[in-house]
Amino acid sequence: MSDSKKILVVEDESHLAKGLQFNLEREGYTVSVVDNGQSAIELLGEQAFDLMILDIMLPKLNGIEVARRVRNTDLRFPILMLSAKSSDEDRELGLEAGADDYLTKPFHLPELLLRVKGILRRWEWYKEPVHDQEVFHFGDMWINFVNGRAKGESGEFYLTTKEALLMRLLVSKKNKIVSRDELLEKVWGYDPQTETRTVDNFVARLRKYFEKKPQSPRYIITHREKGYEFKP
Repeated sequence: MSDSKKILVVEDESHLAKGLQFNLEREGYTVSVVDNGQSAIELLGEQAFDLMILDIMLPKLNGIEVARRVRNTDLRFPILMLSAKSSDEDRELGLEAGADDYLTKPFHLPELLLRVKGILRRWEWYKEPVHDQEVFHFGDMWINFVNGRAKGESGEFYLTTKEALLMRLLVSKKNKIVSRDELLEKVWGYDPQTETRTVDNFVARLRKYFEKKPQSPRYIITHREKGYEFKP
């Protein structure tokens, strides 16, 4: 059912960690558990995992720092972050640190299992080639979809995970309108009915990177009430 995907659970509440391990293993996943951020970093350096479920409040090294360190070496490794805090600011902090998704405690187990499946599904989709070459060129700019490095209007930099996923989807369907619903589903895994300006905010960010005039874009075009189109 899960092709024995390996999941690392980083959680210092032992009862929650044990519950997660039990239920994930029932779904067919192979699960390892550590109770602090430093141990998570060490284990990630020793073994290959398909996903990490990461609590924010951890001893030795908090989840935000763990996510940032992971993103310094691996742009795309899937991270589902858990937090007892529910404010938009905390959510944004976790996502900016590199989390692919975010769940607030207490959460319903079925929802967590669905999030895990969604993240792993998008991860498999992301690994599919966009084109024959790993580096996509447009204008005098380029994006390396393997390591996330890019060259924009202001020089070279690294895209975040979500920026890379969003740009990859737009590029894979260049010269076609991609609906907001499809972007939400494939990049964030949200229900298309979710009311959010997440897509708009990320598109605005990409335009700052790749457009000479972000307010009058040349490459990432808005189609009112339809979606976005990438025109190389």
